[in-house]
Amino acid sequence: MDEKLLQEAISQKMPFGKYAGRYLLELPEPYLVWFHSKGFPEGKLGQQLALMYEVKLNGLEGMLQPLLDKVKQARTR
Repeated sequence: MDEKLLQEAISQKMPFGKYAGRYLLELPEPYLVWFHSKGFPEGKLGQQLALMYEVKLNGLEGMLQPLLDKVKQARTR
């Protein structure tokens, strides 16, 4: 997996819907499962949501949390 793509997905916030403004890594798993069953949006956001679905499905969000923490810290400076 391309590290740049992963970093971009972690840094991305949900642009619409019930969870607008949340980082994709922080979206609830049932929401990502719903997208998986209904179809992810077209384009880059859909690819990022699909990646987060795979991350959560495989229980990897804990490993990625430090990267998100760095993003949050950089944005508060």
